[in-house]
Amino acid sequence: MAETFDLIVRGGEVVNHAGRGIADVGVRGGKIVAVGDLGQASAGEVFDATGLTVMPGVIDTQVHFREPGLEWKEDLESGSRAAVLGGVVAVFEMPNTEPTTTDPDALADKLSRAEGRMHCDHAFYVGGTHENAAFLGELERLPGCCGIKVFMGASTGSLLVQDDEGIEQVLRHINRRAAFHSEDEYRLADRRPLARTGDWTSHYEVRDAQSAIQSTERLVRLATSLGKRIHVLHVTTREEVAYLAAHKDVASVEFTPQHLTLAGPEAYERLKGYAQMNPPIRGAEHREGLWAGIANGVADVLGSDHAPHTAEEKARPYPASPSGMPGVQTLLPVMLTHVAEGRLSLERLVDLTSHGANRIFGMADKGRLAVGYDADLTIVDLNARRTITHGQMASRVGWTPFDGLEAKGWPIATIIRGRVVMRDDEVVAPHLGQPVRFLETLSP
Repeated sequence: MAETFDLIVRGGEVVNHAGRGIADVGVRGGKIVAVGDLGQASAGEVFDATGLTVMPGVIDTQVHFREPGLEWKEDLESGSRAAVLGGVVAVFEMPNTEPTTTDPDALADKLSRAEGRMHCDHAFYVGGTHENAAFLGELERLPGCCGIKVFMGASTGSLLVQDDEGIEQVLRHINRRAAFHSEDEYRLADRRPLARTGDWTSHYEVRDAQSAIQSTERLVRLATSLGKRIHVLHVTTREEVAYLAAHKDVASVEFTPQHLTLAGPEAYERLKGYAQMNPPIRGAEHREGLWAGIANGVADVLGSDHAPHTAEEKARPYPASPSGMPGVQTLLPVMLTHVAEGRLSLERLVDLTSHGANRIFGMADKGRLAVGYDADLTIVDLNARRTITHGQMASRVGWTPFDGLEAKGWPIATIIRGRVVMRDDEVVAPHLGQPVRFLETLSP
């Protein structure tokens, strides 16, 4: 009798741990149960992937979906809609909402808000503060928590932990890998008078390379002395890349598509407030340093740092304009364009968008296109040529810094736990998102 499946993705070029090759993917009960030639098998649903590329589902490990408290910029529904339209199957969401996510009730509230509304799978960071440091070991073990996030440079309210003693207290009380926004708040405070009103090119002078470099060096020293694992978010300088390469025993590393694509001063002159984010878009020499970190393996993951603000807010003259830009929907098209232009291989992109997250965060059943894992697949057309526009964006703010970019490669379908959630730029199975599970916090 022919074998039967719930879903077969048939005839695509599969890119996974085994390399690249034409294969079918068989799904049963939301899990991958076969990869190979399933030509004699039948299924309740068949997805014809002929001429397309089948990747492990893309995971974006840094997004700000703004709910609760800032829903005019984004909410969990709109942010996750943008995610699945961009080929993203799961997101890790940040704690600088209002109120901040710093206690069990706030985390439970986010999980409750996500249920029946989010389109992709999800986990939430708990913010580390001076006040909750002693309880972080318990907080990081709560279901639905992807880890602890600490802001060493200015952020929302109590989430700022700029001093060595505060960082040390956070690290002493955690057991999982904690994520850090690494900019030195003391240096940033000294340099704020350098901001020139209405001149966005002064942003990366105010938040200069040294602000990031000395913060990351401090952070690594503390983590090494305490034997703790850290994740350095949105690294932006060539010096940090070289330094972190020598400290991979404790530090994993994230880059963003924005920092790999844009460069100052040109980006600020062209995009004005739309180019403003923290840490800032820097000069081309730092961008090239990041590409070196892609090539030599320093980078572990790509995160979009999706952090939307309205066009009206962004139009305020610098420095009154807020920092942050949307990115979850464009992460994959932008990076596929870099693949097409020869800056990295498709296999390296898969490592940065799925395998890396699985490896450094200990995801229980996601991040690999392999038998036994969730049937999370991102299907792309490497030959598609589409121009990214503001009008395509599902984010509430309705803009992208990549407006006008011709993308070479495009997500055609997003499959989450065996369900086709997005197909041909349309969400076809809404609100199916569930909490992500992690090896270090599995329930008995």
